[in-house]
Amino acid sequence: MFVGVSFSFAQTNKSDEKAEAVIKKAVEKLGSENYLQVKSIVGRGKFSIFRDKTVVSYQSFTDVIVYPDRERTEFKEGGVKTIQTNAGDAGWIFDGAAATVNVQNKEQIENFKRSMRVSVDNLLRGFWRGKANLVYVGKRPAGIGKRSEVVKLIFDDGFTVEFEFSDEYLPLKAIYKRMNAANEEIKEEDRYAQFVDVQGIKTPFIVDHFSNNLQTSRVNYESVEFNKKISDAIFAKPNNAKDIKKDLKL
Repeated sequence: MFVGVSFSFAQTNKSDEKAEAVIKKAVEKLGSENYLQVKSIVGRGKFSIFRDKTVVSYQSFTDVIVYPDRERTEFKEGGVKTIQTNAGDAGWIFDGAAATVNVQNKEQIENFKRSMRVSVDNLLRGFWRGKANLVYVGKRPAGIGKRSEVVKLIFDDGFTVEFEFSDEYLPLKAIYKRMNAANEEIKEEDRYAQFVDVQGIKTPFIVDHFSNNLQTSRVNYESVEFNKKISDAIFAKPNNAKDIKKDLKL
């Protein structure tokens, strides 16, 4: 799609012009062409799950993304591995405890697609273009004496996600809503923090997730590599659990 290509910042009306200006400044803040030229990301670190403000699960992870729509994440806890892999409309999961490989169901694939839609990289790298409209929301209080800039993506199917940026144009939040199994509306937020310069790109090493203002998880990166060559083979579904290698070779 738009990987490896400089954006042409289309301008259609006053609101859109303001939104495009926010995106442009954010891209410049994160690394300009270095940021736009990213084709793949390999991240490693720790993933924590919270319940009632307490960590209930703590796992190591390796996450591989190849833009625009492929991702493989390996979790390891207590020596047991779980692998979730998606490529476009297909996906599979390896359950190390049960030693099984299963095709993802419709809900799991939709969850992955939603996670890609609400990613700040999806916004700034332009993968939404042709699928959504971008509008400027305005300024929002973001602490004492600070105000954030807010833009919104409205997808063709009606799904919306807001993105907040600091007064220095660093990403702060992605905010969206979803319906749970009880048909209740849940407010979801990804909050970005601890930006580190990696290969000339400012990268958030902490991503906290909140549901209805309660923290549910934290991604804490220990290392990030950009544009590492990734084999297509790691996204292919194995025939059985025995075909899963002990360690992901990159």
